[in-house]
This record gives sequence, structure tokens and C-alpha cells, in this order.
Amino acid sequence: MSAVNRDTKMSSTLIALARTRRMQRALAHAHLHRNAPLPTLRSSLGYMTTTARVTEDAAALGHRMSVLGIARFEGVAYIVEEIGDDHAPIVYRLHLRGPRQGHLVPLHAWYDHCDNAGEVRARLAQLAPTLEPALATATEAWMLSTRIVQRRALRVAGPGACSELPIRKFALQLVVEPVRGLGPSGRSTVTAFLHPHAQLTEVWSLASRSGGSDAAIARVTFTGIPSGTGLTKDTVVLLTSGLYGVEDPDSHV
Repeated sequence: MSAVNRDTKMSSTLIALARTRRMQRALAHAHLHRNAPLPTLRSSLGYMTTTARVTEDAAALGHRMSVLGIARFEGVAYIVEEIGDDHAPIVYRLHLRGPRQGHLVPLHAWYDHCDNAGEVRARLAQLAPTLEPALATATEAWMLSTRIVQRRALRVAGPGACSELPIRKFALQLVVEPVRGLGPSGRSTVTAFLHPHAQLTEVWSLASRSGGSDAAIARVTFTGIPSGTGLTKDTVVLLTSGLYGVEDPDSHV
């Protein structure tokens, strides 16, 4: 009985300590901003109903991703992100199996001594013939659901009046599932700005050695660049049914 009472007392003490720390942080924050003007009603309504313009309208169409091909022996898919005609594309490896399954890792080694767009595209042209192509499939077979995990507001310093308005920032969870309930699925979390909208735009099927399809790669487009009225950005989500992550025993034969 004494042990139970001791645990209860310890829990109450920790809760009281946490409340005290939160109160101390709140008082310190209020003291630091004691001379700051109170937010106006216009700013509050602007945060709830509109978004702030942070730069001039950009003519670019945003960043777009595509699947260059599959390196089955390496267990990765090569993903290319186009960020503009005058800029070098960003090359990623999407791990299809192992402890890093589903992780999108940029190829930093490609850019250590080279940031020229022409040289990077030449290396991509040499790499593409050595990869297995990913087959595009109907997006109607999958559905995308989103959930706001966290919401924040950012302020961009600037001379204009619009800099006083906050810019909405969201941690947006993406879940891609098959419509019929059976098949590969996956999820990811991205940072979206201005509004938490996302769209499933493309799906590539990854055929297994047995001829079936137990994995796929989905491309999801969202507002991920807080420039002007907001530019689109892509992410890729690995869809698995639990079988593709297991390495084939004859994959290295």
C-alpha cells in the first residue's frame, strides 16, 4: 500500500511541477512582449479567412517529382524533383525495403562538387537506361485522406503592410489507401503553407518478381512553397502491402 501511495504522490508532484513550468514560461513570454502592440481585429480576421502575400507573384509552376526508374538490386527507386529550367534537378533515393523503407534521401554526393544543371542532367541520362521503368497506373484505384496534425503561424519580416499578417503553416498527414480496401497503402507527413489542400496526382506500380504488384509509389501535390500566393510542391509516398519490404532470397543471384 505504501508503494502505491508513493507512486500517486510522485505523479501529483510531477503534474504540479509541469504546471509551474508552463506558468513560468508564460510569464516570461508576456514580460518579453509587454511593449508589443496588441493584434488588431483586422489581423485576426485575416489569419482566419485569408492568407498573406509574402513575395511578388512568381511565374514558376512549383516543384514537381517523377520516378526515373527502379534499381531492384539496390532496393531503391530514383526520384527526380524539377525545381525550374535554370536550376539543377534534385535526385532522391526512395528506399523500398530495409530499415529505411519509405524514406526519401537526397543524393548529396552528386552536388558536392557539381551544381551545374547540365552536368546533373547528363548523369541522369546515363543512369536512366540502367533502371527498370515504373508503370503508371490509374489513380482511381486509390484514395487520399488528409489530417492536420499541427498548425502554426509564421510572420515574414518586411516593409510592406502584408508582413503584419501571419502565414499559416500546417503539418499535414497524407494517407493513401486502395479504394477496395485490399492492396498496398502508405502514409507520410509534409509541411504545407497557406492552406492544407493536397491532391493525389499520379501512381506508379512496382511489379514483383512473381508478376504481381504488391507495392506502388504515389505522387501527392500540395501547397508547399510559401511564395506569392503559394506554389505547389510534390512528395512521393511508398505504398506497400507488407510483402515488398521483405527481401527476395534470390535477389542477389
